[in-house]
Amino acid sequence: MIEKYDGSLLLWFFQNLSKYKEICHFVSTRIGGFSAPPYDSLNLGFHVGDKPDIVLANRKRLAKSLNIPLHNFTTARQIHDSNVKIVTEDFVGNGAFDYDTAINATDAMVTNIPDVCLMVLQADCVPLLFFDVKEKVIGVAHAGWKGTIKTVAQNTVVVMEKEFNCLPENILVGIGPSIGPCCCEVGAEVVARIDKSFHNKGGYIREASDGKCYFDLWEANKLQLLQMGIPAENVEVAEICTCCNYTTFFSYRYHRKETGRFGAGIMLK
Repeated sequence: MIEKYDGSLLLWFFQNLSKYKEICHFVSTRIGGFSAPPYDSLNLGFHVGDKPDIVLANRKRLAKSLNIPLHNFTTARQIHDSNVKIVTEDFVGNGAFDYDTAINATDAMVTNIPDVCLMVLQADCVPLLFFDVKEKVIGVAHAGWKGTIKTVAQNTVVVMEKEFNCLPENILVGIGPSIGPCCCEVGAEVVARIDKSFHNKGGYIREASDGKCYFDLWEANKLQLLQMGIPAENVEVAEICTCCNYTTFFSYRYHRKETGRFGAGIMLK
């Protein structure tokens, strides 16, 4: 990824997606906003307990930095599942100014409409950005350990293929900052669910010498994309652990309490 001071904020960008002028995209940090602890400072989540007017001020700062009107942003009420919503013109702006209007029960969104910035929010979960370079279709997904087990990344690709005639070889994906295999410790119950869902733990679980198990969300989501036929060279993995880098990104696991949410978004120009 590429780190840039874009306007008034420090933002991150995927190298593979940055080659295409038809889109703009971003991954925000926790730095440069107005929120007080424990949401300090660029918290973009209305649903975490922060003051709504402060969250709105943070979102306006992000929108200004990206030169995208805030009413062009579309967000969802994420529930750690695998539902994918096709964003039509009726949904443009949902969730931009408040939580009540966010698209309900959705962890992934896909559209081919220009000037709609699809954004997911996270504080350790994996953000994924999708772009079909031929059909000009974009998508976002939010994949925590539950969403990863429920294959939300693959479901996003399926919707792109069925509804927009996308081909896997034309889809670029950015797998953003999230909790890494260094810190995503999971118990026996989660390991059993992974084994049941995928019939093996290879590529998903890393077993340490002390017997502890760690879920490799980066590799798990990448493997699922490769299984869908997306070429490995089309997938960029940030490999930035939010728990290790808790001063730059929000990390629920590190703080073990209330914290804010950073955003990842993509828009067709």
